[in-house]
Amino acid sequence: MQKVILGMTISLDGFVNDRNGNVGRLYPDLEALRKTSSLQQAIKTTGAVVMGRRAYEMADDPDSYAGNYEFQVPIFVLAHKLPKNHPKETDTLKFTFETGNIGGALEKAREAAGDRNVFVVGGASVAQQCLNSGLIDEILLGIMPVLFGEGLKLFERIDAEKMHLEKMKVLESTNGRTEIKLQVIK
Repeated sequence: MQKVILGMTISLDGFVNDRNGNVGRLYPDLEALRKTSSLQQAIKTTGAVVMGRRAYEMADDPDSYAGNYEFQVPIFVLAHKLPKNHPKETDTLKFTFETGNIGGALEKAREAAGDRNVFVVGGASVAQQCLNSGLIDEILLGIMPVLFGEGLKLFERIDAEKMHLEKMKVLESTNGRTEIKLQVIK
């Protein structure tokens, strides 16, 4: 059965980036992280990815997604405006830029994913929209033992009273990272 899974890494104090928008301290172990069983499982079961424009722009060269990004599946980017140049694609990795709402982007991603999962990777605004709209089935939350003090908080502007979560699994991962898998109870 297809699920929509939110996958994010946060600092110990709940931020998805620091005050300058930098995420480097959350991913000092990116190469090792790519080899973890949880990410390998996510790659195997994911049929489409949804991300925000800022997450998309984190790549120095958007053409680098083709052949290099963990998820070589259709990617749906929620953006207010289209990029100047469409990024390079492969037979399996195709980009769709959705200028509507998160519901429209997820609907297209679900269709493209078939019976596989849709993985929502960020940023904070996209995650918050998905959570507040009740569109997320599971959360795979990486927590790095760093403190930012300021930046974008993942769980800011969330209707917490409507959000009910159940712990499914806790894993020690790479470089001090702890992963928590949560089910969103609907």
